[in-house]
Amino acid sequence: MFAGIDEVEWASMEHAYGPADDVPGLLRGLASADPAEREAALDGMYGAVHHQGDVYACTLACIPFLFELVADPGIQDRGSIVELLTSIGGIDLDEDDEEELDEEEIEGAANYAMAAAAVTAGAGVFFELIADEDPGVRLAAPLALATLHGHPVRVLALLRERLPVEPDEEVQLALVEAAGRVALRHRPLAGQAADWLSRLAAESYAPGLRLAALAQLARCAPETLPGDVVRVVAGLLRRLRATPAVAADGADGADPVVTAGPGDDPGPAADAAEERGAPVTLVGQLRALSAAESAGRTAPWTADLLRTLHVGLDDRVADRTALLTDQLRSPDLRQRIDAVRMSAGLIRAWRGSYEELVRLVGEQLASPEPKLAEAASHVLEELFGLAAPAADALAARVAAEPGAWVKEWASGPPGLGSTVKALARLGDARALPALAAALERPEVPHDVGFAIGHLGAAAAPLAGVLRRRLGEIALDEGAYDRANPLLFGLTALRAGEAAPEVLRVLRGAPEYRGEWLRTSALRALGSFGSAAHCAVPELRALMRRPGTAAATEAAQALWAVDGDAEAVLPVLIEGLRAEHAHERRSAVTALGGLGARAEATAPRLRALLSHDELWLRVDAAIALWEVSGRTEEAVPVMLAAWEKNRHVRVRVAECLARMGAAGAGSDAAHVLRAELASVRRHNAMDGGYGSHDTYEDEKLLALCRRALPGNTGKGPTT
Repeated sequence: MFAGIDEVEWASMEHAYGPADDVPGLLRGLASADPAEREAALDGMYGAVHHQGDVYACTLACIPFLFELVADPGIQDRGSIVELLTSIGGIDLDEDDEEELDEEEIEGAANYAMAAAAVTAGAGVFFELIADEDPGVRLAAPLALATLHGHPVRVLALLRERLPVEPDEEVQLALVEAAGRVALRHRPLAGQAADWLSRLAAESYAPGLRLAALAQLARCAPETLPGDVVRVVAGLLRRLRATPAVAADGADGADPVVTAGPGDDPGPAADAAEERGAPVTLVGQLRALSAAESAGRTAPWTADLLRTLHVGLDDRVADRTALLTDQLRSPDLRQRIDAVRMSAGLIRAWRGSYEELVRLVGEQLASPEPKLAEAASHVLEELFGLAAPAADALAARVAAEPGAWVKEWASGPPGLGSTVKALARLGDARALPALAAALERPEVPHDVGFAIGHLGAAAAPLAGVLRRRLGEIALDEGAYDRANPLLFGLTALRAGEAAPEVLRVLRGAPEYRGEWLRTSALRALGSFGSAAHCAVPELRALMRRPGTAAATEAAQALWAVDGDAEAVLPVLIEGLRAEHAHERRSAVTALGGLGARAEATAPRLRALLSHDELWLRVDAAIALWEVSGRTEEAVPVMLAAWEKNRHVRVRVAECLARMGAAGAGSDAAHVLRAELASVRRHNAMDGGYGSHDTYEDEKLLALCRRALPGNTGKGPTT
């Protein structure tokens, strides 16, 4: 074995962490009889040689030796090596990807292509592995064939032949998944694959196999799904729940409550690793986590199948909501945990009617199972106003669990607990006791000011403690972190009585993060309006340095406090020439706030409508309308930005709502109606999300409706 491995010039190659002269040792480690050594070697292959999916010259040089390992029945854990080969050779670059490559990425793309060619050339070995004695090999081989083999007709035929004789249920599911992958990669075979999958979904087969077939149908041929797919899947889940759980030792056992949490014993896999002295590897940790997640489940693969089904159902929001509603009513705690997590993904990406679903998520807060209650609280935290059906459940949880009002972290400042944030984001005054207690802590949670902002006037009783705590802040290098949450809360409450304390911070801001701290203080003073008149001399002094961020912020605050347009105009005009675009944007926004008093700046604002920075163009268009009242120049710029960058849409819709420019038949009305007709959230991303995505999209929908005249009809969301 490994003939010629020492003749490869490994030292002349590199991987993610430097010279590749350690790769021969990793390859030999994969062949070791010691499980710990094999795990460490596999970890090294993924961590360095195939780091985050990259393919290096040394990765290409490994391929023949990996195939040699796979073909030797004496090697253990060959299924992991099959998965590694599948990953190395299975990266596709479509035409769009290739067009976006820069010169530095061309070499990497060439390596991907060579890896795909090399692994595909040897993929015939996977045909032999489909009936291997090792279930782990049989589990990995179907997807390898579907991903890499160049003759998909042969692959699909083999999958169909193998299924009736395959004894392992999980491998059966892998065969079905591979058929779906073939159909997706080779669309002319989709009909043939769908016919087979439809037959597997019939009542004569086991519930797990039927569920797998339905999931793959949703991916590759959703139009062939049964019309009552929700009823069918709900019935299959009930049958699967009735199957006795299999304990870790193989004995039948009841489905235990999941009590393991972060830091708890991850289960038998971790115990085994400890007994054999295995190193702490990422691969090992992932295996232990997977084992802990699967321990005691009647069908541990059910969650993956349901996720696949949901992805395939795509924009069929009503069906997905009904399915999750059924899951959330399940007596199986694990199915409810899975459903809560999947509900987050659905609501985050798609608009729909979610009242009942959210209410059921709220019910999980009362569960004695920590994982379930915690998952529900995190989902509700992201929903803001959509969490209203769960308001009472949130309030009950907050009242019952004062120890969870604030979350401490190993590093960084404390933060509010999820249930407190969720309740405050609803504007629910029942969050006040928790926020009041948080403000009395030695270190105030970093996000308490944001929570107060969502409560609005209901949080007025907190103004006194905010003012007192701000007055106690030491103006040293840590002042910004301690003062900013308090300043944000006072700004939200427009608590003008705190002007003296804010002015103290403004005057004494330290050098470290001093500009940030002054900005927060100036915005607080501006929110106080005439109640901050004591700060006028300080504001005028800061304005004597035109062109700086502080001068622009001070001018904006002075306008709000004193209304002296003649004093602030020259400073804001100078701010239009600031070096950085974000500083120009501040000046532009401030000029718009002056309205007709800044009409003389219209030519300067008009000149910014063609600026390279999209956000600056939008801000200039809005400000131009605000100072001149003319829509014909502003609206086309905003609508062009709307199409170019979806994240600017909330800003544009807010202005259109104030303009009243969306008259019947106008371009703006067409754009707004198209947005309301979309079921997909405007900021939904594949593979990522932001904590405020749902909030921003719901805000956009509300603004679109407000901007359109008359009755726009029922929208696609709540």
